[in-house]
Amino acid sequence: MQVTRFQLRIHVSRIENINVQKIYKVSLKWERGSRFVIKNQSPAVISLLFFQKDFPFFFSFALYKETQKSTETRWAKQEKGKKKTKMFFSGDPSARKRVDLGGRSSKERDRQKLLEQTRLERNRRLFQRKQNSAAVKIQKCYRAWKAVEAEHHKVREQFFTTYGKRCQNVSRHCFGPDSRFLCELLFFFNPRNTDDLFVLAETCRLLQHFAQDSGQVITLFAGMDYSSNHCLVDYRVKQLTYACIRAVHANRSQFKKQSLLPESNPHILTVFLEATVMLIDPKLSWACGIIFYLLQRNAFTLLREITLAAKESLNPQNMFKVSSLEQVLSQIMPHVGEKPCVCQNDDQWWSFSSQILSIPFLWQIFPHLKEVFARQQLCKHYMHQMSLSVRNHTKSLPKDVSAEYPSYACLLGNILEAAALALSEADSSFEMAVDLVAVATFLLDLLPPLKSVSRETDESMVFVDSSSSMEDDEMMDVEEYDGNVLSEKLESQISNAIDPRFLLQLIKVLLGGIPSFTYGNSPEDKEVIAVGSACAFLHVTFNTLPLERIMTILAYRTSLVPVLWSFMKRCHETQKWSIVAERSSYLPEGVPGWLLPLAVFCPVYKHMLMIVDNEEFYEQEKPLVLKDIRYLIVILRQALWQLLWLNPVAPSNLVKSNSKSLALKKQPLEFLQHRVGIVVADLLTQLQDWNNRRQFAPASDFHADGVNEFFISQAMQENTRAREIVKQAPFLVPFPSRVKLFASLLAEARRVDSSRAVFGRNRLKIRRDQILEDAFSQLSALSEDDLRERIRVTFINELGVEEAGVDGGGIFKDFMENVTRAAFDIQYGLFKETADHLLYPNPGSGLVHEQHLQFFRFLGTILAKAMFEGILVDIPFATFFLSKLKQKHNYLNDLPSLDPELYRHLIFLKHYQGDVSELELYFVILNNEYGEQTEEELLPGGKNTRVTNDNVIPFIHLVANHRLNYQIRQQSSHFLRGFQQLIRKEWIDMFNEHELQILISGSLDGLDIDDLRSHTQYSGGYHAEHYVIEMFWEVLKSFSQENQRKFLKFVTGCSRGPLLGFKSLEPQFCIQRAAGDASEEALYRLPTSATCMNLLKLPPYRSKEQLERKLLYAISSEAGFDLS
Repeated sequence: MQVTRFQLRIHVSRIENINVQKIYKVSLKWERGSRFVIKNQSPAVISLLFFQKDFPFFFSFALYKETQKSTETRWAKQEKGKKKTKMFFSGDPSARKRVDLGGRSSKERDRQKLLEQTRLERNRRLFQRKQNSAAVKIQKCYRAWKAVEAEHHKVREQFFTTYGKRCQNVSRHCFGPDSRFLCELLFFFNPRNTDDLFVLAETCRLLQHFAQDSGQVITLFAGMDYSSNHCLVDYRVKQLTYACIRAVHANRSQFKKQSLLPESNPHILTVFLEATVMLIDPKLSWACGIIFYLLQRNAFTLLREITLAAKESLNPQNMFKVSSLEQVLSQIMPHVGEKPCVCQNDDQWWSFSSQILSIPFLWQIFPHLKEVFARQQLCKHYMHQMSLSVRNHTKSLPKDVSAEYPSYACLLGNILEAAALALSEADSSFEMAVDLVAVATFLLDLLPPLKSVSRETDESMVFVDSSSSMEDDEMMDVEEYDGNVLSEKLESQISNAIDPRFLLQLIKVLLGGIPSFTYGNSPEDKEVIAVGSACAFLHVTFNTLPLERIMTILAYRTSLVPVLWSFMKRCHETQKWSIVAERSSYLPEGVPGWLLPLAVFCPVYKHMLMIVDNEEFYEQEKPLVLKDIRYLIVILRQALWQLLWLNPVAPSNLVKSNSKSLALKKQPLEFLQHRVGIVVADLLTQLQDWNNRRQFAPASDFHADGVNEFFISQAMQENTRAREIVKQAPFLVPFPSRVKLFASLLAEARRVDSSRAVFGRNRLKIRRDQILEDAFSQLSALSEDDLRERIRVTFINELGVEEAGVDGGGIFKDFMENVTRAAFDIQYGLFKETADHLLYPNPGSGLVHEQHLQFFRFLGTILAKAMFEGILVDIPFATFFLSKLKQKHNYLNDLPSLDPELYRHLIFLKHYQGDVSELELYFVILNNEYGEQTEEELLPGGKNTRVTNDNVIPFIHLVANHRLNYQIRQQSSHFLRGFQQLIRKEWIDMFNEHELQILISGSLDGLDIDDLRSHTQYSGGYHAEHYVIEMFWEVLKSFSQENQRKFLKFVTGCSRGPLLGFKSLEPQFCIQRAAGDASEEALYRLPTSATCMNLLKLPPYRSKEQLERKLLYAISSEAGFDLS
């Protein structure tokens, strides 16, 4: 067969690697008439090897031949197969019709098949044309490359003949415009050719030598007439400079070696860098043109790779190379396109901020470069450029050095370190600070959870007890994170950059011009931008870095709190909250503008309230006046109610979570709303505590306006939003409603326990003269399930005889009240009392009782059992001890309730104007328990640490922490363990300490006679208008408050009324006639009671005086149940 035409098929698979063979598969096709024949087998293969500059290519193609005979033989076989198919008999003589179940005819199937075949043929022909075009281009490129390489070789040989391989024949005139020296060198120069490299090195040395001799670099290149030759000269200098950078880049791996090559000078890379520094000197007229030329060729990318190579081998031997490289960067970096400079590069991918600032620990490698960058015009320019494209900037960053050093995190660390220096300048600009926080906010938000931050705690922080749980917004909760984490060194760089000095300077520049007092006018645009920028940055910082030092600095060394309050108050009064979202780059439009200010104001002000003393808050009204605090409570309450109930965003199971949910962090707006809900609730809780110490606002100020019957009914149900709101912000709901909810929770728990209880299983026999010891031994033996069940008590009197009466609940009430009175008696030694007769654990209880910790756990169980059964006990606890039941930490402002004298001394020390060190105080404290004095250090090495003006504040708070938390930590811990056996923490968290005291002991108000009378039943012939009943109520009203409590204890077993009034007393109070007639014998009888039924058995006395005398005698006898 004769071949009419050959077509070369070349398939290219390009691999971006230098000095790697690239194999291209080539298939040769031939055309016979209109029919293509393609064979996969290769009977003959012809290989050609081509060499190209830096890229050797290997081509192979196969030549396929097919004879006419073989083709006819194949066609004949096909025809024979068809005939055999037609002669095949299936056993059915009828010709069956083929039916398409899809409903299409055979013609339609054939049409679709034809269209598909046509489409495939068309695509095949298109692909064939593209292959032909690619083959032509490859051949063209190869021929061009081969010709250029031949010319390079020819010129190189001529150059070496003329000037020598070591430039022996080069003089200063060779650099002039008329010489061919630079023209030929730059034409054939290849940075990977050893001979070319040494020629360029000798050229740079000669250039520096001649320039030093003459002192004129321009004259060396242009002669005496630069103006007429500037185009040629500038082009040669550009090429020479770029060749030096290419030479260093191509051989950057040699930084690790003492010499580039065995026979080379060890400082050859430095020669190239120093020549580059000389050629781009800003004093030279061509500097801008050269740098613009370099930027167009992505010089920053080459310099980045050079810097990374130098960084890996940083040692004293190559410091001179790093210094030269720093000079190159220092001279290129200032060219930012500002007049008269024209070398601006708008491509973010190749910019200085993308390529150089993302190098890990850049300023450690180039300390001088940091000073150059921190100059206001440069820092301002680069910050502004990054802020304009900050959301797309991270996409233009180069590939990460490693998983632990992502480029965006390295960029953030370098920016923050340089910004600290830039902000310290006297002419630091507001615009630069705004751009800085915009970039830093975005990059901080990208950081993964920081698992270890090497931040040391200085003496200016407030020390807290390590055993106490920190507040939600002060915790740095690091949840399990399966992604890449930063290295500890990089984490440390970022966290240490945001130091006190940085924060002070940033707040001063941003908020320095905003007044801290209000005029009632709406904020200006500059104020809105400043507040929005500062709050966005601080919000992200709070949720990324640890807060100890940050909070203390912001609270006490900046004007952040008064400035933010002034801004928020004016926005609220003028209803201009929307402008905050409109001007903020962090918030989308349409969201509440108060989110960002509250996210920062609440945690900072809360931190301040933890440390401020009572005189500053109540008397001096610092930092906010009490009138403004009332207004603040209204703003916070409305915002919280909108977040939690009106427009909730976070799922109910995430509302109280204090962990930084990664799912929420991926949605910044939802995370911000979730976080604001937490910090606002915490601040309102803190303000409510201050209001409980000394009332400055009515309790209703904390109640939400939208709490109604529907809300309360929802709160009664599990897993509802209303129930979650009560858990997170209980102050929004009035106290009586929360008591109802608490009572329903207790009733449900009692119902569940009673359903599986065994009647009569838990019976106690208690001796009245050994009530505490018997109760401790018998109740301690019961399990938690037994404690939840009904407990029956039988008293044994002093004679060893069981007292009369069946325990229907009243005897157990009497037992609880008696055992608590005995256990919490200060004479027993487990508790002490404050000056206000409030109880708290005795720090020296271990000196009195050997099993004192077991007793504290038992007492916690007793108190919990009383609350579980709805029994009120008359035990006044100190507020700082009740906070331990809520697992809260006590601070300086709680100290007056324990030791007012010590508190006054500490406040005197806090405001002492002289030199505190003259007082000879050290970080130690003396404990005096039962005449035994012990000295305890407040911190390690406290005996040798003198109190000075610099550390007096930590000393004051350490003393308060020792007395309020540390001394009673063991007793409180064991008491809490026993208490939580029956009462869950989430139930107690619905109440503050003052409300918790009411839950335990009832209201301190007197007996409400009218309420009791309106909910009293009568039997045995008595009725509401009976003359004996009328006298009874008149006598009871005339009793003193103490006798009224005695009466209540006489008939109910408890001296205080139920929290929800006598309508909730079960069963209701009843007065029963004790005698059927009014005989003299009956009238001499005393009134009796059945406390288990809340029943008073009252004889029909004839006079008011007789009734009063008999009733007083009965309630004061304390004769136990024998009286009945």
